Amino acid sequence: MGRARVILVFILFSSITVCRAQGLFGIEDIYSGRLIETRGAGSVNWLKDGERYVKLEANREIGGTDIVAYRAKDNAREVIVEASLLRNGMNDKPLDIRSISWSEDNRRILIYNNTKRVWRYDTRGDYWVLALDDGMLHQLGKGLPESSMMFAKFSPDGGRVAYVSNNNIYVEDIRSGEIRQLTFDGNETIINGTFDWVYEEEFDCRDGFRWSPSGDYIAYWQSDTEGTGMFDIINNVDSLYPAILHFPYPKAGTTNSAVRVGYVSSTGGTTHWADLPGDPRNNYIPRMEFIPESDELFLQQLNREQNTNKVWIVDLKNPQPVNIFTDTDAAWLDTNDNVRWLKGNQYFTWESERSGWRHLYRVGRDGKEVIPITKGAFDYISPVGMDIKGGFVYFIASPDNHTQRYLYSAKLFGDGEAKRLSPADQYGQHSYNMSPSGKWAVHVYSNAQTPPVVDMVSLPAHKSARIIEDNRKAKEQYAALEVNPKEFIKVRSGALELDAWMIKPTDFDISKKYPVIVEVYGEPAGSTVQDVWGGGDLWLQYMANQGYIIVSIENRGANAPRGREWRKCIYGEVGTFSAEDQSRGIRDMAQRYPFIDITRIGINGWSGGGSQTLNCLFRYPDVFHTGISIAPVTDQRLYDTVYQERYMNTPQHNPDGYRKGSPITYAAGLKGNLLLIHGTGDDNVHYQNIELLVNELVKHGRIFSQISYPMRSHGIYEREGTTLHLRKSMAKYWIDNLPAGGR
Repeated sequence: MGRARVILVFILFSSITVCRAQGLFGIEDIYSGRLIETRGAGSVNWLKDGERYVKLEANREIGGTDIVAYRAKDNAREVIVEASLLRNGMNDKPLDIRSISWSEDNRRILIYNNTKRVWRYDTRGDYWVLALDDGMLHQLGKGLPESSMMFAKFSPDGGRVAYVSNNNIYVEDIRSGEIRQLTFDGNETIINGTFDWVYEEEFDCRDGFRWSPSGDYIAYWQSDTEGTGMFDIINNVDSLYPAILHFPYPKAGTTNSAVRVGYVSSTGGTTHWADLPGDPRNNYIPRMEFIPESDELFLQQLNREQNTNKVWIVDLKNPQPVNIFTDTDAAWLDTNDNVRWLKGNQYFTWESERSGWRHLYRVGRDGKEVIPITKGAFDYISPVGMDIKGGFVYFIASPDNHTQRYLYSAKLFGDGEAKRLSPADQYGQHSYNMSPSGKWAVHVYSNAQTPPVVDMVSLPAHKSARIIEDNRKAKEQYAALEVNPKEFIKVRSGALELDAWMIKPTDFDISKKYPVIVEVYGEPAGSTVQDVWGGGDLWLQYMANQGYIIVSIENRGANAPRGREWRKCIYGEVGTFSAEDQSRGIRDMAQRYPFIDITRIGINGWSGGGSQTLNCLFRYPDVFHTGISIAPVTDQRLYDTVYQERYMNTPQHNPDGYRKGSPITYAAGLKGNLLLIHGTGDDNVHYQNIELLVNELVKHGRIFSQISYPMRSHGIYEREGTTLHLRKSMAKYWIDNLPAGGR
């Protein structure tokens, strides 16, 4: 199998040292973090003046953390809060700070620490308030359980803090320490001020309450999970007897939580509920904000099919909702984030694909006037910020290359013309952390071969004021590995052109034929073919240097900036078009590149990519010969309502689509080698998926391999040794089942 095979056997079963020649290194080296040491800008939080940003920096003299401000124009440094002020008065230990936030008047700082994980993120913890005028620091929530507080934030006047604890909302007066409980019905099934699992995962909803601009009210979401199907995860590894994690998880076609929005006086009293029409279990309220300087709520209500978004205004003095605007799509709609109000609340911004491309619109408050702010045959990918005073909106787009990302600007009240601002000689991807004024931005540039370069730029000229981090050391480390970088190419699926990339071994010989490993995702939630720094793609480079060509192909339906039809043509057909495109794409690639061995094709993916791996193996067994499927959805009926129904409607309305898109339907088609990997503690894609697929494979007499990681979640990274074990197991499986090296 050539030199690469011999090296792999050595590194898998003995201690590993870095071999600098021709990009050869071991798996331990990859995950040590020392092969390529990339530095970023760190956490950058702009102050309200838009001229300075704040960072948390370790104080090496006395320990703890300083809060430091940097001036954008000249990098002038000022220690706003010394570490000596941020110490726990009980034991004089420095606070381990997770994050900070400021009061509107910049006189107080809210400090978050001692955090605990809730599903994906550490959203429970403790909060402290530091008064800058006298340096007094005190902890909030006295009497509440440790690390039980969520989403604390200052009132508009900075004198109070509201937070959630044990599914109820509280308001605490900073000076007196008086705590008022605003809701009293929170329990295991009634959730106030935060969300159930599916809202958090699929709508990115976590913080579930808002102060009114006046500070007189708090509006909040309430979820009633009673009647929602409960899922159990069995923990067999942390106690003598199994422990059961029992939580509501609505699977496709089943009962959702009933969600509503209410508002209550910030001093306590009765909650008034927004009387939105429709069954609260068959409609969603994924977004709710106060209109600036008003006591009016701006609500987005999606129907269960997620193809109609009704926008409502609720005046707290007259709680009858008014529907001011409705957006529709024949397939699905995404939530509209970053809505901004213009011209004294006469207009609001809105993203829509109504033209066939995603663009930003200016919508009149009555919903009758809908005018494009951006227009053209390209997608508005994501917002960056606004310069309200100058009249500009800044956004990311890439009209000419779907794998890249650049900064553009357009006038808020102009003709829709977009102007590129990112430098012409910096091809790849650009991202920006813009100041509130729109005058400055921390700019990050990279591509697949170039580690991030971070600088401060002034806008709209995009003039670099200074380099913050050039990552010169990372560039040198990457060059020293002498790996073959990603090559971006085009392949075809019938008449359709697809973006793709490939990585070749360092000892590549064009006269030989090589096996291929396809890296796939393929679902609407993401994309894999992007010209951006991926840490050097060390895992992919490692596998390439064992004697494989690594490729990825962007199929229809992936979240790429290629217009509405590209993304939404897969509506009701998730899993079918993607497998077809992957099969056609790799066959076309083999015709274009004679060094690809069409008899040795492997495929690998995680989550939705694990599902696509199975669909490809089962439906196109003469093309794909070996696969590793990690944490896959094997039957689409097993996944949650919001995600699966967004792209597939319900199983009741689209039974054939669910059948055709689910890999379990085609399990009997397996001919090649299959390794299934899943964490038994996966609360997202449940281990149940693997068990049902295994039943089906066994029924049909299909032979496969399986690794189950006890109480690891969807990312399969928790607990000592997990990542190394996972990657070593994958590498060994490829070598054992998809012969490596050129022939």
